[in-house]
Amino acid sequence: MSNKLPSKIGKEDKIVIPGAAGLVGQNLIIQLKEKGYNNIVAIDKYAENLQVLKELHPDIMIVDADVSEHGEWEEYLVGAATIIMLQAQIGSKYSDDFIRNNIDSAKLVLKAAKEKQVPYIVHVSSSVVESVADDDYTNTKKEQEKLVVECGIPHCVLRPTLMFGWFDRKHLGWLSRFMQKIPVFPIPGSGKYMRQPLYARDFCKIIVAAMEMQPDNEIYNITGREMVDYVDIIRQIKSSIGSKTWIVHIPVFFFAFLLKIYAFFDDNPPFTASQLTALTAHDEFELIPWWDIFDVKSTPFKQAIDETFLDKRYSAYVLKF
Repeated sequence: MSNKLPSKIGKEDKIVIPGAAGLVGQNLIIQLKEKGYNNIVAIDKYAENLQVLKELHPDIMIVDADVSEHGEWEEYLVGAATIIMLQAQIGSKYSDDFIRNNIDSAKLVLKAAKEKQVPYIVHVSSSVVESVADDDYTNTKKEQEKLVVECGIPHCVLRPTLMFGWFDRKHLGWLSRFMQKIPVFPIPGSGKYMRQPLYARDFCKIIVAAMEMQPDNEIYNITGREMVDYVDIIRQIKSSIGSKTWIVHIPVFFFAFLLKIYAFFDDNPPFTASQLTALTAHDEFELIPWWDIFDVKSTPFKQAIDETFLDKRYSAYVLKF
């Protein structure tokens, strides 16, 4: 029997989602619609990814806008029952991208939320705010979360670990596509880097539950329920997609060198040397019983990987950044 309290938001209430066209946003909108929410405003600046949203959800309001700049998008916050803040720069070679899309955007969204009297915010932060890593993503996500915590608007902060699922251009999605193109798949070092991967569909159910329950200025570390070594993640992806690639271990320093060479030819590489450093940092994040707190059933890792890469409804969609 569910212990979840009655929802504090109605199915007709306006839900505004900055950063809606990314991995979490695409999965979240599917989940919101499955739950019967029908007044959704999706804001993003990536035209190609917005086109995916339009194709899949012609019935929702889609706004092409950069929330790190003032604009007409601010008027869409009028009458909103909640904002679900997803906008974030995850990877880039340039520090300015992280400042603009993680810090500047948060300042403007929060300022507009105050002016339009939005009563509640769900903010998607990141587990990296408690990481030992020291990079642009980690540092700007820390500052972004601080802005939300100090904004004065009732809120809930969710800190997910590494996510995977439908629409994954980076991380496991990119790894699976890379695996299908090459005969040899390199693994840095031993590959025995413990990860706590979080299935995006499970996380989006948590976001919806947080929106409905509206915890009072609470922060939750949302960690994948299963601990899986990086090399075992790769093996499971290989098994699920039926890849014949040969997994080969190479020294971490050489792997980092190859990433830097790759980044020289790609302005927005899907995997960077700083992300490799984070991968090998041996972080272990707190695991709280989120399945009980938010009344969300967790999906076993193998099942989640199979759904991610074999479900024909959404597995073929690849986002761009």
